Amino acid sequence: MNCCLAEFRANARGDLPVCGVWPYLGPMLFYTVIKPVVQVALRVFFRRMEVRHRERLELSGPLVMVSNHPNTLMDPLVAAIHRHEPIAFLAKSTFFKNPISRAIFTSGNSIPIYRRQDLDTGAEPTTPAELAERNEATFGRCYDYLDRRGTIMIFPEGTSVSERRLRPLKTGAARIALGAEARHDFQLGLRILPLGINYFDPSRFRSDVFVNVGQPIVVAEYADAYRLDPTAAADTLTEEIRRRLEQRLVITRDAAEDELVLQVERTFGEHLVPDDEETLYDNFQLSRTLTEAISYFEKHDSARLLALRDRLGSYLLDLDRLRLTDEALESSKGSGMRWTRAATSGVKLVLGLPLYLYGVINNYIPYILPSLVAKRATKDVEFVAPIMLIMGMITFTVGYALQIGLVHHFTQDWRWTTLYGLSLAPTGFYALSYWNNLSGRLQRLRALRLFRTKRPMMEDLLRQRQAILRLLSEARAAFLAATANVGS
Repeated sequence: MNCCLAEFRANARGDLPVCGVWPYLGPMLFYTVIKPVVQVALRVFFRRMEVRHRERLELSGPLVMVSNHPNTLMDPLVAAIHRHEPIAFLAKSTFFKNPISRAIFTSGNSIPIYRRQDLDTGAEPTTPAELAERNEATFGRCYDYLDRRGTIMIFPEGTSVSERRLRPLKTGAARIALGAEARHDFQLGLRILPLGINYFDPSRFRSDVFVNVGQPIVVAEYADAYRLDPTAAADTLTEEIRRRLEQRLVITRDAAEDELVLQVERTFGEHLVPDDEETLYDNFQLSRTLTEAISYFEKHDSARLLALRDRLGSYLLDLDRLRLTDEALESSKGSGMRWTRAATSGVKLVLGLPLYLYGVINNYIPYILPSLVAKRATKDVEFVAPIMLIMGMITFTVGYALQIGLVHHFTQDWRWTTLYGLSLAPTGFYALSYWNNLSGRLQRLRALRLFRTKRPMMEDLLRQRQAILRLLSEARAAFLAATANVGS
């Protein structure tokens, strides 16, 4: 490791011949080649990706990017595709244990970091002394990378857990940043850029992700504190990183609060954010407001919060028992004009059926395999999405190649082969959209049938719904009035 580090530093000074430079150019070239593929894969996997303050992601180096870590390998990929310049990622050393994963992570421009909790897993190093030595070498690689005005990304929680909370931060990011600046007497110009990565349903295909980029931290501002006490300076800088990350995240205190927020968002979100052109930032703001409101009512009006929790829970249980959604219930309560729209929608579904079947036949196997593999491979929610993404890249690439090859074999006509190849992805997306529309239509038809056969029960369900909306409206008014008074 020391030899490699010396060679790395020599390369930074330009003292190595071309053959010595290649081990370090290789990862950069591979990173550049694979990035467009990952961009396409993520655009397919996520329905919407939105970045707030995108211009901050293009800040020039030296730069240390720090982020929360709820979705393992998806987090660095989401960050990397939105920045033009390459990023070096600090990844836990266990990812480098076997030759295959080591090759993948090294090619992906990753640097191993050695954690205390991995000492008992059979991974190297095996003693605290070896761990300290390896991490000193890792810090050296980071310093050299930053000396060349590069960008490093660190996840200071140190572990990935799929929950809307920020775990205690390790001081490694602050220590690396302060150490890099100290080597240049705090004249390097290093900044720390906090990223809040918010997933709205992290393990589901075609969900949303919102990247909320914070104001950069100028590390040189901690020069005096570092000269007085480096450890205290690292602690202070880590606390500032935490503060800025918390500003960019939806953070719930426990599972019960998270469940209530999600229930309100998914059931009545469009009523609380009525704008037809709503953005993911609007949804983020709604989530933040809901968590703040819950905390407020727990302290000042717990009876109101308890009533909302009970009514909402009962309402959702009734919907689930009837195999209905709130949207289906609402859309089926109107006048006979809805039957006209239902007929129009039905005609579209009938006309689109052949194209839907074509899309299913050509896309179902590569579409369903990643989900099946992910369910068998792990029970950890935070690993589901990365496995699905990687498997999807493989199954669709191999599947499409085989299908196109078969079509060319039987037609022997490049025009039919080209037309078939171009049709695969669009008809796959159409099939997915068609199925979602069909499911929604069947839900609404079921609701209409229940209104005819069990009208009193459905009317009671509507009354429950109206009572919940009234509670939400009153709670919102009370919370806004209270916070406005505090603000004034």
